[in-house]
Amino acid sequence: MSIKIDSATKMRILKIVHIAITWAMFFVCWTIFYKKDDSALHARFDFIMSVFYTLIIFILGRVYHMYEVGFSKVSELVYAQSLSTTISLAIIVVAHIFAFLWYPDPILPLLVLYVIQLGLNFLWTYVANKIYFAFNPPKKTIVLYRNEEDLSRLDEVSKFPQKFDVQEYLKCDMADYRDLLKAIEPYEVVFAVGVSATLRNSIAKECVDTNKQGYFVPHVGDIIMMGSRHVVQFSTPVMSVSRAYLQPEYLVIKRAIDIIVSLIGIVFLSPLMVIVAIAIKVYDGGPALYKQTRLTKDGKHFKILKFRSMRVDAEKDGVARLASEKDDRITPIGKVVRACRFDELPQLFNILKGDMTIVGPRPERPEIAAQYEEVLPSFRLRLQVKAGLTGTAQVYGKYNSTPYDKLEMDLLYIKNMSLFEDVKLMFATIRILFLKDSTSGVEAGQVTAVKDVEDIESQNNMAEM
Repeated sequence: MSIKIDSATKMRILKIVHIAITWAMFFVCWTIFYKKDDSALHARFDFIMSVFYTLIIFILGRVYHMYEVGFSKVSELVYAQSLSTTISLAIIVVAHIFAFLWYPDPILPLLVLYVIQLGLNFLWTYVANKIYFAFNPPKKTIVLYRNEEDLSRLDEVSKFPQKFDVQEYLKCDMADYRDLLKAIEPYEVVFAVGVSATLRNSIAKECVDTNKQGYFVPHVGDIIMMGSRHVVQFSTPVMSVSRAYLQPEYLVIKRAIDIIVSLIGIVFLSPLMVIVAIAIKVYDGGPALYKQTRLTKDGKHFKILKFRSMRVDAEKDGVARLASEKDDRITPIGKVVRACRFDELPQLFNILKGDMTIVGPRPERPEIAAQYEEVLPSFRLRLQVKAGLTGTAQVYGKYNSTPYDKLEMDLLYIKNMSLFEDVKLMFATIRILFLKDSTSGVEAGQVTAVKDVEDIESQNNMAEM
């Protein structure tokens, strides 16, 4: 009797093979070139080191989505795997130095292992990609939307033609949900954005009932409900929501991490910060640093520190505005500083002082936040926790992401706040340091990340539906 293996199982087997080969290569390299003696103690140590190395790669792989075959390009997957390998080897070397005060010598075997691992990453990704799409042809897809502004939020679906064969874009203005369910019947995948809660619930139930894959862009209320807890005292299901409450022990550990990491960062990056400061000062004679009022927890004001990347008179008209694409206010030195994110380094002092934390919603300027809140009152929900240097919106969004998208991503972080989530986002931040898209400015002529008032009003209406 032949056993049929589904596509998901085949991909899981490929992942196990990749992890197994990664472990075997490191174990062989370590035992051959860095083995001290034949004692049982060192044999166990060699095994533990190889497991530790493989475990780090696996964890970082989850953070960087290095096994998301079908959703990412081959180049993106190879980049994620290579970054995981680089960081893992660096951690192994540092851990060995601290454990034995001895640097593994010679270093050449580890470098050869590193090159071989990069080759394995590329080969695995190429083969896995071929196998995935051989067994998973593009699925017949329909996109449901309410208006053009909503539809623009799903532009990225078109970047996955091998996965989604979008055959219809349907505007959801139907009064009878039965007509809508009949319309989606021929399709295997359903995307929905901006549709009313009533229609969306019907669509979700239909997807589950008929084994369709459903993708839904959430409303703010959805994310708040995701963080609710079941109240067991009632005989009917009751869900409770409240303002974010963080356990005292979590806050103490989070603050300790902030102090330790910011101090280490200041010490090790101080030469770089001195070089950047001198370059900015020499270019136009203006100050290297500038202070700007920002908002943190409960709307408290503080002065954020940044390296100056714009002209001294960048806001001589008194209007607070975000940087745009090809902004002529940015100096040549500033372009380099912003591209490398060096302008954010002085915020390590804000973190050490306690004005900010490493992971949290990015602090907005009061003037810009006020504009958002006029038409999107729920934007202030981001202020439930302390502002951070990096966060969900920075890792998975962009500089020019809409306020509504930033709010939703920040609420996702607030809902999931934990030490594990903080560490995961810290490592995920390393990945975006080398991605240009995440620093894209707003369009020329825009003051904020919203193109016009109608745009944000539409998002606000969507949140209330």
